[in-house]
Amino acid sequence: MENKKKLTIFVSSTVYGFEELLDKTYTLLTKYGYEVWMSHKGTVPVFSDRSAFENCINAVVNCDLFLGLITPFYGSGRNGEEISITHQELKKAIELNKPRWLLVHDHVVFAKSLLKYLGYDTKLSRKKLSLGKNRIFDDLRVIDMYEEALISQKPLSKRSGNWVQKYYSDDDVIIFANAQFFRYQEVEAFVKENFEDYNHVSKAIRDSGGRL
Repeated sequence: MENKKKLTIFVSSTVYGFEELLDKTYTLLTKYGYEVWMSHKGTVPVFSDRSAFENCINAVVNCDLFLGLITPFYGSGRNGEEISITHQELKKAIELNKPRWLLVHDHVVFAKSLLKYLGYDTKLSRKKLSLGKNRIFDDLRVIDMYEEALISQKPLSKRSGNWVQKYYSDDDVIIFANAQFFRYQEVEAFVKENFEDYNHVSKAIRDSGGRL
């Protein structure tokens, strides 16, 4: 009898300073029966004719579920100036309406609120600011990511998939992941029932080789 295909969860490519958290998350999700695609653990499907960036984005395209972490550290893009790989993974998950679960660090939430109070409440206005050298943020575009995760560009009545869970400690992330993913069969049923259109598109992408 052929083994049933496991649901695949792609965990966003946040690494710097969060290795222990990623290890814990990987262990938890695999224990519950998921196949976990995580660049930190080397489990993202890799094709030698693609760049690291392309392999990560194609993994987002081909995964069943997306677990995103928005941390105070933005990361880098392909050329150093483009939006980061982690940011582009999030954009792709939203574009494809992936079944997604997102977490944002408390520092990002606080910074967004503070800058709004000071009059820097848009992406354009924040470009005028310079962070200088600090140990809390490396790029204010982490706030852009948070706003995109909230689907803040749409009226509140038209937003869906915009739940973003605030966390402060590793334990907060593990509590959230445990609560959302430990009922494997319920998650599987949820995806089938609520993402029928996505399932058809995803199958077509897989059949075509998963190319962008």
